[in-house]
Amino acid sequence: MNYIILSIIVPCYNEEENISIFYKEACNTLEIIGKKNSILGEFIFVDDGSRDKTRDILNNLNKEDKRVHYISFSRNFGKEAAIFAGLSKSKGNYVAIMDADLQDPPSLILEMFEAVSSGGYDCARAKRVTRKGENIMKSFFAKSFYKVMSKIADVRIEDGARDFSLMNRKYVEAVLKLSERIRFSKGIFNWVGFKTKYFGYENIERSKGDTKWSLIKLFLYALDGIIAFSSKPLIISSVFSCLLFIIALFLTSFIIVRKLLFGDPVNGWASTMCVILLCGSIQLLTIGILGQYLARVYTEVKGRPLYIVKEEE
Repeated sequence: MNYIILSIIVPCYNEEENISIFYKEACNTLEIIGKKNSILGEFIFVDDGSRDKTRDILNNLNKEDKRVHYISFSRNFGKEAAIFAGLSKSKGNYVAIMDADLQDPPSLILEMFEAVSSGGYDCARAKRVTRKGENIMKSFFAKSFYKVMSKIADVRIEDGARDFSLMNRKYVEAVLKLSERIRFSKGIFNWVGFKTKYFGYENIERSKGDTKWSLIKLFLYALDGIIAFSSKPLIISSVFSCLLFIIALFLTSFIIVRKLLFGDPVNGWASTMCVILLCGSIQLLTIGILGQYLARVYTEVKGRPLYIVKEEE
């Protein structure tokens, strides 16, 4: 009998409390799918430089279950690098990406697999329809980010979209062709095209432990996404520069006319300072935007590897 292989990629960073629980639930889901579709499952856990016992737990799972494979990084390279490493190692006809904290419900794989295997879709992705239980500030910034991306991004990103997805092999190979160092998977998955179906679900809190995503990390990640998939910040900075130039010409003409007609009384200090501060802040903003794009060009040109593997099984 020819079996279909389903690879499940699980990025992990200090997830010693959740791995065993996730593994049991995912195995139950694989068993249900396997009975209906003659499917063999494999797990690819990617240890992203964890400082707890994550690697030891993965090593034990590998010894107990040969379906379990793992990649251990030499240090923390980030979730995006972990996703890329898992996709590169996967061999399945279908590939799923999930978090180990059980915020991505394994049971949803059943519907996602049905959509991709027989529903005419190349990819199935999950998105949260509510943010119940999430930190208020994090929820506010997340919603603001999706609104901004919907206005300026070159690709459409669904509000609440997760990395949790299931795709066919053709889709995986297309994603792997995009080898940029600064990655934003939510944008990459949409950029490659193909037919995608979204599955909404209620927000689920972490099984155990604390989230590794602080507000600062989320802000920097959002910044990567905006810069990676939109050149509109550069256009906006150019528009600001043009407006500033027009204002400067107007003010210069006004000063010259006033000098010729009324002389040069000692006044206008406040208005002068306001103009200086306005011009200076806009210039710094423009330089900052240019610097962000230049920094990413510098990173790509260096050509350093996306990650370094310390151990692999």
